Amino acid sequence: MKNAMSLRAGTGLAALVLLVAGCGGGDVDPAAQATCPDGGIRFGIEPFEDPAKLTPAYEVLATALEAELDCPVRVQVVEDYSAEVLAMENGELELAQFGPLGFVFASQRAGAEPLVSFGLENGELSTYTAGIWVPKGSDIGGIEDLSGRSLALSSPGSTSGDALPRLALAEEGIEESDVALDYAGGHPEALLALINGAVDAAEINSQTLATATAEGTFNPDEYEQVWESDPIPNDPITVRADLSQEFKDAVRDALLGLAPEDVAEVGAFLDVDPPGPMVEVTKETYEPLFVLAETLGLTEADA
Repeated sequence: MKNAMSLRAGTGLAALVLLVAGCGGGDVDPAAQATCPDGGIRFGIEPFEDPAKLTPAYEVLATALEAELDCPVRVQVVEDYSAEVLAMENGELELAQFGPLGFVFASQRAGAEPLVSFGLENGELSTYTAGIWVPKGSDIGGIEDLSGRSLALSSPGSTSGDALPRLALAEEGIEESDVALDYAGGHPEALLALINGAVDAAEINSQTLATATAEGTFNPDEYEQVWESDPIPNDPITVRADLSQEFKDAVRDALLGLAPEDVAEVGAFLDVDPPGPMVEVTKETYEPLFVLAETLGLTEADA
């Protein structure tokens, strides 16, 4: 599911060090060690939306998960993708939610294994779409009209805010050098660039669109969508590969057992409507993203 904010990864890792200290105190019952490693579970989240908004939503989910596992769950909205994958690689996170393309590289570097994602009321896996929007009345009617124009993207490595719009340009035969690509620093920032008239067009994925429309900060009637991607499977919640199978199974079962209201606040940021229980996912669920990375020649340096 995303944004890599222009903040230093070291700050996020320092916060994680403090988080480790908070989770590791006291004696741990050996019988609980398998499902509550070191007395607590550290859950990393990429800042795909304002952390001040994400944190309380994820704390609702974490509280419900904590009750299911009888183990403290601590949420950390990290500074960016790099901080999150490095923390998992270094054993400083047990769980992490990645955007779909970010998961591709997290699985390759940190051995992140997908457990679940966000389901709809009918039990199906939720999806979202990438989009390109322009002001109503613009002479840009589609991807083919972007040559010589400016386009706000979210941040390098974002599935919907970078890779898919760039793939659309390539498929239309437009060289990236012919478009003024402006990495705004996040999905909300790309939308803001369009609203402020700083660019001719901007990527706005369906998640950001739903949030901004609900908050009244974006009026879709004043703009037009000139391109939309195929559906993208929503963000996976992943587990660190070197943890025990007993822990992985316990967390998967606990997440699958959460009530829709436990995940609804998070789902609202992910265009999950109407929300349902979580659904199990595997690496194969995200195979199209592995293909996308290979097609564009993307590496972790692009994330």
